[in-house]
Amino acid sequence: MIKHRLAAQLYTLRNEVKQDFEGVLRELSKMGWAAVQIDGLHGNSARDLSAVMKELGLKTAGMHVGLERMKHDLAAVLEEADLFGTKDFICHSLPDGLQNPEGYASVRQDLLETASKVNGSGYRVGYHNHDFEFHTTIDGKFALEYVLEDPAVYAEIDTYWVMKAGQDPLSFIRNYANRMPILHLKDMTADGRQTFAEIGTGLIDFAPILRWGLDHGVEWFAVEQDYCPGKPMDSLALSLENLLKLEKTL
Repeated sequence: MIKHRLAAQLYTLRNEVKQDFEGVLRELSKMGWAAVQIDGLHGNSARDLSAVMKELGLKTAGMHVGLERMKHDLAAVLEEADLFGTKDFICHSLPDGLQNPEGYASVRQDLLETASKVNGSGYRVGYHNHDFEFHTTIDGKFALEYVLEDPAVYAEIDTYWVMKAGQDPLSFIRNYANRMPILHLKDMTADGRQTFAEIGTGLIDFAPILRWGLDHGVEWFAVEQDYCPGKPMDSLALSLENLLKLEKTL
């Protein structure tokens, strides 16, 4: 069953949560999502939001957290994780200045140091990719493979960005069996523009990806759509509808 493992990544609704975070949570719960992935609180209280989520029965599929917060604000990150009932906090992106061999070396070291600080406590430090990590090679590996080389850093692979980089999503995620608690599902348009699409409307075949995830330790399938052709809520509703249809075929 994947229905109880489907999460909406709130970056998709970044403009909406700035206006009415609680209202967004209520709408997502009503739509049928089992969880959300936190991507910033936008001035809201973690305690207040977690209370709303608890009321709604919404789970938390990890939190996206900047590397600087991991390095300098870890106690607050862990407090938020506790409030939201999650053990996963994931570095979500890197500035341009770190997208080079020296930068990736420092990122890897920072992630490993953070992981060592929470070692034995149940928390999991992760890294979320885009396509730029495939543009640099280090020691014969893609920068993404280099950053994720030590299993102390968990993978959060994004299907769209892997395909955008010219790689096969299913083949690539197979490298991270049982060390990827959260997998990002994102589709790519089939019209040649290679832009973001609702799940089930684009080029990526998600059935084998979902089957693999269920068999290899994926706890949450998080749907993210960076840009939507219309209302982001409508895009998430279509993605959810198509995933639930796909579930029947697994």
